[in-house]
Amino acid sequence: MYVTDDGEELFVIDSHVHLWDASEENITHEGGEQFIQCFYDYHTGFTPEEKQWDLDEYRQYGADRMAEDLFGNAAVDMGIFQPTYLNDFYADGFNTIDDNAELAERYPERFVLNGRFDPRDGEAGMRELERQKEEYDIQGVKLYTAEWNGDSKGWRLDSEESFRFLEKCSELGIENIHPHKGPTIRPLNRDAFDVADVDDAATSFPELNFVVEHVGLPRLDDFCWIAAQEPNVYGGLAVAAPLAVHRPRKFGEIMGELLFWLGEDRLLFGSDYALWNPDWLVETFMDAELTDEQRDEYGVELDIETKRKILGENAAELYDIDIEAKKEQFRTDGVADDFDLGDHYAGGTSATPADD
Repeated sequence: MYVTDDGEELFVIDSHVHLWDASEENITHEGGEQFIQCFYDYHTGFTPEEKQWDLDEYRQYGADRMAEDLFGNAAVDMGIFQPTYLNDFYADGFNTIDDNAELAERYPERFVLNGRFDPRDGEAGMRELERQKEEYDIQGVKLYTAEWNGDSKGWRLDSEESFRFLEKCSELGIENIHPHKGPTIRPLNRDAFDVADVDDAATSFPELNFVVEHVGLPRLDDFCWIAAQEPNVYGGLAVAAPLAVHRPRKFGEIMGELLFWLGEDRLLFGSDYALWNPDWLVETFMDAELTDEQRDEYGVELDIETKRKILGENAAELYDIDIEAKKEQFRTDGVADDFDLGDHYAGGTSATPADD
């Protein structure tokens, strides 16, 4: 848990994490190298210099490093895996549900394992979605509408084929839909990540929750107008949160718009690990403030109670996580044992920062 100087405890659920493999051995298409190089540019551009990784480590960091970064200093209490396959670029996929499951099964109390679908996969894709539900009991799916698939360089969430899969999600009880609607990554097409297709999908499936990852950036206005009319649309702050490092005023502007249009109950913190590391990003988010001018213009506050909801309570609501029960469980779970955090969860004491 994050513990403030005043002793306030905030339970942190990182709603957007990955365990990826962009090793040179796994790359089968030049797009795979372009993709990880673009990721690394985002990493270095919005990470404090002393916290930046070298590229070789960034390509494939492994489960042990991930567990240390997320839990070693109690920066994060739980993480939600969001897979990104990119099978046209990587022989074994970039970040698959089965890869993520290896770490989730090591610490089952700490991770939520989401799946994915691609409507272009047809009946085979439908069977795969059913397998993911049966094998892992997934509650959500991550959707990558700009992913290449053969001759296709993207798909739409509001297409007839996509609606078949959303109907299957509803039937299977997969309620949380996480479409990537944010900045493009080379060589993917920017327009294939356009947020506009969320509108009809959210209207057509009111029983599902659409957590729009990256809040539609750079199309923030479009996202906010859609979310204002669709109560089942949420905003995932991955990519937006790191702007607090070098662009604090811009971050305040984004948060002002989101809090004005969506309110504090429909925003979820995400680090997008390993794009950025929660061991410093949570602290950065907690230190962020709106300017007096922004408070006056938007009529909102980014105070401790708002941050409490964004950092954990809103994700807990979507994924039926009992925070108080988890706090009790975490006193003696595998993470507490491996990283000596029993006292932290028993008394809310600050954990020792992990070594860089």
